Amino acid sequence: MNSHVSQPASRAPVQRADFGRVSVFFGEKNGKYPDGNQVLVRGSDTRAALDAPIVSNFIGPEFDATELVVMGHVHEDHMAGLHRLPDASIHVHEADLEAARSWDGLVAAFGVTDQSRIPEMQARFKRDFFYAPQPDAKSYVDGASWDLGGVTIRAFHMPGHTAGHCVLLVEPEGVAFIGDIDLTGFGPYYGDASSSLSGFRSSMARLRDIPAKVWVTAHHRGVYTDRERFMQDLAAYAAKLDEREERLLAMLKETPKTLAQLVKQRLIYPSHYESPWVDSSEARTISQHLAELVADGRVQVDGQDVYRVA
Repeated sequence: MNSHVSQPASRAPVQRADFGRVSVFFGEKNGKYPDGNQVLVRGSDTRAALDAPIVSNFIGPEFDATELVVMGHVHEDHMAGLHRLPDASIHVHEADLEAARSWDGLVAAFGVTDQSRIPEMQARFKRDFFYAPQPDAKSYVDGASWDLGGVTIRAFHMPGHTAGHCVLLVEPEGVAFIGDIDLTGFGPYYGDASSSLSGFRSSMARLRDIPAKVWVTAHHRGVYTDRERFMQDLAAYAAKLDEREERLLAMLKETPKTLAQLVKQRLIYPSHYESPWVDSSEARTISQHLAELVADGRVQVDGQDVYRVA
């Protein structure tokens, strides 16, 4: 391990579920942020990990033997175990590659607008997620596959959450790691500089066609083995987009507002929640919904950038 990284304290034994050569190790509260759920794949030639959330620090030899890490996307909570794997080959979709390789790349991907808060953000990531950049990370593209010996990982590019977000399917087990299309009650997150509301809509629609028997979320829900229940929860998750749209329209019906005023009122985060990226995330999220509503003729914007219901 890297000597400069402080080690996490011990905690209760990690719960797991096994599907052939695939094991899912559950983070605290089923991988609720800031933790996540760890997927490990045992090929006859290579041992692989899909992402590296906080829980990876508590698995022990099974995780530490990882030779290949395939990142479904790049955010601080998915990199928290990489410091344990100095010799592993790390693979990242090309659209998220720079976010993995350097701190500047990660900050650019987040799109944080308040430069004064970036040092605080970096200190928090190092403290809570053992953050370290991965300058040697390799890129992959949509459709890439990794033959581990008797088992294969295949990447399906499903952007929206980040530009490079991918679903990773392990075959022949039929286990799909769907990452941060996580089906949480919070709903889809697309507040980064590289995020896309329209991309998220498209990815959720395409997710239904992935030939999987088991679906694993990075956070909160954990494992689905019942397709009908998975589809129901996916539909409820997608409906959060319409709920946000209606809430935004209600905010504008109260009184016409600028983007800055809408950000202050907040659309996605509770008023008490505070972090270095909240304002930029709110601005990015609200802007994308406003663009759709203006294009649909449901909202108008004047020369002073004041939005009002049409």
